[in-house]
Amino acid sequence: MLATALVGAEPVQAADPLRVGSKRFTESYILGELLTQAAGPRGTAQHQQGLGNTAIVFEALKAGSIDLYPDYTGTLAAEILKLPPGAGLDAIQRALAPLGLGAAIPLGFENTYALAVSDTRPPNLRRLSDLSAQPRLRLGLSHEFLGRADGWSGLASRYRLPQQPVGLDHGIAYEALAAGQVDAIDIYSTDAKILKYRLRVLEDDRRYFPRYDAVVVYRLDVPQRFPQAWQALQRLSGRISAADMVAMNAAAEIDRKPFDVVAREFLAHGPSPGTAAAAAPASAAAAAGPGDRRLLGALLGPDTDRLARRHVGLVAGAVGAATLAGVPLGILAARRRRTGQVVLGAVSVLQTVPSLALLAMLIPLLGRIGVWPALVALFLYALLPIVRNTATGLEQVPPGMRDAARALGLRGGQVLRYVELPLALPVLLAGVKTAAIISVGTATIAAFVGAGGFGERIATGLALNDTTLLLAGAIPAAVLALAVQAAFETLEWALRRHRDAR
Repeated sequence: MLATALVGAEPVQAADPLRVGSKRFTESYILGELLTQAAGPRGTAQHQQGLGNTAIVFEALKAGSIDLYPDYTGTLAAEILKLPPGAGLDAIQRALAPLGLGAAIPLGFENTYALAVSDTRPPNLRRLSDLSAQPRLRLGLSHEFLGRADGWSGLASRYRLPQQPVGLDHGIAYEALAAGQVDAIDIYSTDAKILKYRLRVLEDDRRYFPRYDAVVVYRLDVPQRFPQAWQALQRLSGRISAADMVAMNAAAEIDRKPFDVVAREFLAHGPSPGTAAAAAPASAAAAAGPGDRRLLGALLGPDTDRLARRHVGLVAGAVGAATLAGVPLGILAARRRRTGQVVLGAVSVLQTVPSLALLAMLIPLLGRIGVWPALVALFLYALLPIVRNTATGLEQVPPGMRDAARALGLRGGQVLRYVELPLALPVLLAGVKTAAIISVGTATIAAFVGAGGFGERIATGLALNDTTLLLAGAIPAAVLALAVQAAFETLEWALRRHRDAR
């Protein structure tokens, strides 16, 4: 079952494609699709989308799990390479070269960070320096911006800002601002929702933010390994203007077009004239919330079978491996009390590590992204209920049953096999069931490192604040969890019936 699950989780590629990565926000998804489609005919490149924040995607590039991805010069200089302010593309290239990486193909637009407020705020709030006189202003900032070297810490120091911001996912920040839950948010200057929500972008009057020109970050061996694809990508140099990018972001976030469709339309004839207008407030109301028909279409979409097979493969592979390892550990914990305390303590500590943090740590350790970090993480999370229930089930076996077995001449291993494990089986099986159900939910996080599953829809829905996509990922995952529970309960009923018949 484990071998079948692994095969289903990661199908073998017929050829070695150019692997394009992207971060988990709208513009990066679109740029990743543009690079994938511009590289050549279908199959030339493969888009591993929404891998996470800057640190995760850059680690994936260093490890060779992807070959290139779109990024910004300011991010590369300040956040990754720690270069002095004002470092340009030449300095970035020199700093990347020892890592076997490079930055090239300026795409033609800049997408800088900025802070924005609602246009209904007092007119005297127009510059970042004006924030220092507003200590009660509620700031909702993306988690990455809060932790970046060129983010909140440096900004607050430069402008002497007294506010204590709260962390918000970038995909829901605009709605939180519109609902009055926060007063200011961090934005990207090419965000389509700036116009939709009538925001006022605060002027960076002390020139804190560097330039964020969009470029392609790549492994230095890519031009030799993929010469035709690399030559095709060169044709994107300088082709995308800031207005083009705003229009494409609007097509995805407001018109709800799939990322691949947005990229295909731009490569064919540039963004459609109606798309840019879609970002305007007048037509934003027309882009009403998703309906039941769209949700049904997403649930029955052509990718549902692929996502289901990957999700089931991840869960079955991880829980199968955890059962093979957890049952012997549970036996050890039951037989050796001191050793058992150490074992149970170790698997309990693993449960305290946040899932995204564990996935991020596993990428450099395993040297790759995708299925294997996700499988290892799910395996570690599944150990605790299996080990604990195995030990508990064995400890609940009456001592008289063991004594009777030994009196009949059974040895230690035979007592375990024919007496203790059968009696402990219901409790043991309950632990495996718990691990499987938990893994169904946890496996949705695997999409943030390119492992696929129903989490792909959830990650995209978060990036777009698209309730329909969120439900299209969450509902099948919930149904799968119920199906797993029903399957285990059926198995438990069958075992009870078989035991009673004997």
